[in-house]
Amino acid sequence: MAKRKSRSNSRPVKKPKLKLDTVFRCPFCQLENTVGCSFDKDLNIGEISCSICHAGYETKLTPLTEPIDIYCEWIDECERILMEEEPGNPRRSSEESTTPFLSLNDGLIPQLFTSVPSLNEAASYLAQSTSLFTRCFSDYSVEYPSSGVSVTHEQELTTFSSTQNGALLDSDRSSSSGSHSATDTPPIHSGVTINSSEGPSQNTSALVQSNNSGQSGLSMFQGLIERARRTVRGSADDIGWLQHASGMPSVEDGTGRFMEILDNIRHGLHKLPNSIVYLLVPGLFSNHGPLYFVSTKTSFSKMGLACHIAKIHSEASVEKNAREIKEYIEEIYWGSQKRVMLLGHSKGGVDAAAALSLYWSDLKDKVVGLALAQSPYGGSPIASDILREGQLGDYVNIRRLMEIIICKVIKGDMQALEDLTYERRKEFLTKHQLPSELPVVSFHTEAGITPAVLATLSHVAHAELPLMAPLSAGESPKLPVVIPLGAAMAACAQLLQIRYGEKSDGLVTCRDAEVPGSTVVRPKCKLDHAWMVYSSLNGDPSDWDASQVCEALLTLLVEVGQRKRHEFAMKDE
Repeated sequence: MAKRKSRSNSRPVKKPKLKLDTVFRCPFCQLENTVGCSFDKDLNIGEISCSICHAGYETKLTPLTEPIDIYCEWIDECERILMEEEPGNPRRSSEESTTPFLSLNDGLIPQLFTSVPSLNEAASYLAQSTSLFTRCFSDYSVEYPSSGVSVTHEQELTTFSSTQNGALLDSDRSSSSGSHSATDTPPIHSGVTINSSEGPSQNTSALVQSNNSGQSGLSMFQGLIERARRTVRGSADDIGWLQHASGMPSVEDGTGRFMEILDNIRHGLHKLPNSIVYLLVPGLFSNHGPLYFVSTKTSFSKMGLACHIAKIHSEASVEKNAREIKEYIEEIYWGSQKRVMLLGHSKGGVDAAAALSLYWSDLKDKVVGLALAQSPYGGSPIASDILREGQLGDYVNIRRLMEIIICKVIKGDMQALEDLTYERRKEFLTKHQLPSELPVVSFHTEAGITPAVLATLSHVAHAELPLMAPLSAGESPKLPVVIPLGAAMAACAQLLQIRYGEKSDGLVTCRDAEVPGSTVVRPKCKLDHAWMVYSSLNGDPSDWDASQVCEALLTLLVEVGQRKRHEFAMKDE
């Protein structure tokens, strides 16, 4: 008889462990996967916050606490606060309110924007302004029957949106409660209660309270006016600050010589030496433009010149890119034993200049010169106007919108745009200036704003089509990808012209692109900011070619360097 198999050897089946979520949806900005949790075990505190709107919550930890527990507790706390704020709720308390703004009259300001803090703040300021004007025009007279004295009152419609106003509300309540206890009069919020025997004293107390409220509303209104003034003024006081700053060397006009070199290049006369390695530094958002500087590098390679495009993260900060450019230069120099000449466009010029300013002691024997093309060396009004604090744009949170675009969509660093503001450029150039012995050429243009420019399309990329039968022996056909960059640059240039009266290429004003102590090239041809790196598709052979302009700038830089070395040699003798 066969032996029965024992069941004791069978192993139990392990159940899969449930994995809990660690990132969540924000209840305020309603964005997915933006809320994260962190534990501070030293302080025994768990913190949860949104990376977009910065809303957050803290609570104490237990040995079994998970991120989802803190998130659920946060949601419950939000619901509890909303329940307390519902009209008619007996537990509702204005002193414990956590909403960004509060009105004494519940029907005056409906809280429609509590989920959007920026709109909520804007509504608060609007309500405060309305309250101020209401107090100015809602005065009325009340006569006392017993004494015949006529006294003017204000209807109190005061709106509070800060802790300071909350304290004022408490003081108003304490003073009014004292008045009520003396006169046995029920409290009324929307007007002034009158007693025939003690009317003048009550009226004096009401006027004092109204005066305090009026001062608070007036200060809020003055803040609104200050925001409007800063918005209208914008960057008018900052544009061209380098030209009147003390201690800055003067510039030299090299436009005439540049035009001669460019004409020679068009006739086939090239003078760039092959004993130098040419490094092209692209500008902001270059990682998303596959054709950035490609035509220039191809043209240089056909002439037998060593040319490289710096592969840097263009959306990173200036100091981070400066360190990468410094390492790039050293790698090229030790690999080829040739010195490097740099040409930077837009923010790339600012990054290259920062590298030479910060690390000149390490690079002075490895660098020939620097050319900056359409670079906001002094700053950019576009970046400053977008990121300036204390203006009306704060109501719609423009800065937060740019953070989402740069950090979340483009995967860049917000510091890249902040480094181009006038405030940051002034701070940096005060500490770090370009060395006087470095040859520098700066190039700026003016964008055309005629209606014909609106029809200009820029070739920014190309898409390869599937290989077809008739073209099986050749390469795959390429379809150009075009966008109206010229039209966008023309619109920005016209905006800067109307608002500040400044000529620009659409993003950088002409005065901010001139580097102190440099040889400046000011061509009369209308060229926008994007033209330097993206070719136009109009097919006109008379138009300027970007590779020829880069070659002319570098040729001029070689001549400036020779002349500067000769001048320093004469001084030494």
